[in-house]
Amino acid sequence: MLVETLAKILKEAWSRETSCWPEKWTSENPALGQCFVTALIVQDFFGGEIIRAKVPGLGYHYFNRLPNGKEIDLTYSQFTTPVQMGPITVWPRKSRRKIKQMPQIIKRYQILKQRVEQRIKQLNS
Repeated sequence: MLVETLAKILKEAWSRETSCWPEKWTSENPALGQCFVTALIVQDFFGGEIIRAKVPGLGYHYFNRLPNGKEIDLTYSQFTTPVQMGPITVWPRKSRRKIKQMPQIIKRYQILKQRVEQRIKQLNS
């Protein structure tokens, strides 16, 4: 699968249910609050690392560094104005185990993952 294909599928799968800010989410800004669960799914499909960057006044933003070193951010469009990201760190893959202690993230991730997998099945039929 190409990154562009996954990006299109994710954009169609994002919703209020998969956003960390459901009360602020709109179909006009579908990427809003989707960065962490999206980065997890990109890592599921392509490997690599999840990058975490501090965004002043907003918290953390997550995106991916693929195994070839290319950085991709499928949710940057959530920012309606350019943002200055602070220190960038690698979110260790072993930290995925900690997600099990975060039921809201697990729920959002599972919903998004299921939608992505269903769409891939449809495309492959």
